[in-house]
Amino acid sequence: MLSRRPLPAPANTNALSGSVWQAALPLIILALGHTISNLVRTLPAVSADLVAQDLSVSAGDIAAMTGFYHLAFAAGQIPVGVALDRYSVKAVISTLLGIIVAGSVFAAFIQGPVGFVITQIIVGIGCCGMLLCPLTYAARTTDPSRFALWSAAILAIGNTGMVISASPMAWLIEHYGWRLAYGLPALFALIVLVTVQLTIRPVRPSQEVPASVGSEIREVLKIGISPVLRGVIVLAFVSFAVMIGVRGMWGGPWLMEAKGMARVSAGNVLLVLTLMLIVMPMAIGLIEKRFGRPYMLLAIGHVLAGVALVLLPTGADNGFLALAMGVDVLSTRFDITLIVAFGVVISVQPLLFALGRASVEPRHAGKALSAVNLSFFVGAAVIQAVSAPVSASLGLAGIFVFLGVLSILGGCGLWFFRNVGAKNVQ
Repeated sequence: MLSRRPLPAPANTNALSGSVWQAALPLIILALGHTISNLVRTLPAVSADLVAQDLSVSAGDIAAMTGFYHLAFAAGQIPVGVALDRYSVKAVISTLLGIIVAGSVFAAFIQGPVGFVITQIIVGIGCCGMLLCPLTYAARTTDPSRFALWSAAILAIGNTGMVISASPMAWLIEHYGWRLAYGLPALFALIVLVTVQLTIRPVRPSQEVPASVGSEIREVLKIGISPVLRGVIVLAFVSFAVMIGVRGMWGGPWLMEAKGMARVSAGNVLLVLTLMLIVMPMAIGLIEKRFGRPYMLLAIGHVLAGVALVLLPTGADNGFLALAMGVDVLSTRFDITLIVAFGVVISVQPLLFALGRASVEPRHAGKALSAVNLSFFVGAAVIQAVSAPVSASLGLAGIFVFLGVLSILGGCGLWFFRNVGAKNVQ
């Protein structure tokens, strides 16, 4: 039975012995797959206008088409979660990296919107386990009491992919075009695949005969709708969508169109945001380990993130705050401050995985993490698709208000369902 408050799982008898470095090295290598995933999904922030022009569609259409990446990513969560509880992490990630190589090569040569959608689906399937694999490996091989810290480290390493897709990719696209940028993940994935084969040892979840695939899929869904995880699933549905909406799609167009910044300058701002997404999860993990209160940290962090996004359009042309200050437009310093502040407070996000992991037995770790990740990317697919008509009717300012309100509602929803769940669990 699931407990009301997440507690550390029993000691993992399969934990690897050795130094911290010996434990960390495989996780670092596996987390590089998540780096590739973040690189791919955030490329539109610095390339959407050129891709749209080349494919004869609008930037809103590109946003809707990138939703297929998140949809494919979400669709792969349950099969990958089940596979991770049946086979080794090494076998699963090797298969997925091969798919990324194929999809990225195809992406560099597509000629129309249909081809772009197909590559988004292929790469989305390949990337769908790039976070689950290192998280599951950590759950099987490290001290459960340190899982929140390890998960924060994995996400921090993965977020370096957004460093690459900021000003470095903006420069590359500016000089060599967007197709080369979309083909580079193939090379990165091939390098990581070779490194995995040479360094990662297979770690199976147990020697037990696995249950049927159908029963394990039902178990993923059962875990996902359990009272103790309901608030986590609700917040996960909007949390990643809001973050990736800002960093992966709309942050760049806002800075370039609403504020008149050059592509590389906008990339530099996104780079600073990305650095916050790398550094702050580790700091949040340490704070949570010292003081606890993961629910409070998650709720407050997402409410503050939402407020930052809602405030962003108020400093734009004839925005409320700009008019109150007696100017037409506030300086870009205002936008940069709010975007960086957003990156700081949204970095509580990894605690969602820690809460999911701590709520189940170790043998179900893959399925619990899969349920949380499934909500992450179903939410991203749905909200990314909805953002296209929002953009068409309300413009870029409307997009940021829309994402901000979602973040606020998600933080409040976590707190509400936590209390409701507590009443329903014996």
